[in-house]
Amino acid sequence: MGEMTGKVALITGASAGIGRATAELFAARGAKVVLAARREQELQEVVEGIKESGGEASSIKTDVSNSEDVRRMVTHTVDSFGRLDFAINNAGIEGQISSIVDLDENDWDRVLDINLKGNYLCIKYEAEAMLRAGNGGSIVNVGSVNSFLGFAGGAAYAASKHGQVGLTTSASAEFAPQGIRVNIVCPGFVDTPMHHRVRGIIGDELFDNVLATSVHLKRASEPEEIAGTIVFLCSSDASYITGQTITPDGGFTLTV
Repeated sequence: MGEMTGKVALITGASAGIGRATAELFAARGAKVVLAARREQELQEVVEGIKESGGEASSIKTDVSNSEDVRRMVTHTVDSFGRLDFAINNAGIEGQISSIVDLDENDWDRVLDINLKGNYLCIKYEAEAMLRAGNGGSIVNVGSVNSFLGFAGGAAYAASKHGQVGLTTSASAEFAPQGIRVNIVCPGFVDTPMHHRVRGIIGDELFDNVLATSVHLKRASEPEEIAGTIVFLCSSDASYITGQTITPDGGFTLTV
């Protein structure tokens, strides 16, 4: 029995990639998990896999940019398992990759609504549930190396990810006295569906060249490696870590 046995973790963007790997790792460590995303079929497949491995899991379709969806997601978590200990705000999109002068205003709004407003809404309702229970907790936001590095064509994405850092440090300052720690994990290249969409836009040759020349470990990470960092931040081993930006990027930001 691990230290997370009997605890409850909520993960957004849990139908694939980092979110899925994180949900599976929490379950493997003994936590009960609630998976949230917009794609119901994929969510259910992850839930079934966790249950087949002996874990406890539930899912709920959620659009994190919709306040009622987020409120219902947190209520579902507490109603299903009686508590909320760990909240992983991972849902996000890359949006339109284009010059600022060509960037559609609606696409800007969509990226900021999901990546930044959605992160705020999740914290709002997750922290409310944790404060009501009075048992503390851990919230981990998932940003990106683009939380501090912009790139041509990525204005909306980089702006939303930069905003998550300010949101994280502000939430940490607010909730630390009540025992709720808030951190942000900012991965580099990760082998996820988003990674493959970006590869398709810039081409294999350029993408592989960036990995070979700009990432110390010469490869993208696996989702499970980022999940390990996230789960660590929720563990007692990280009990004195809050308001921090953790960057599992294989050394990428040291070369740019």
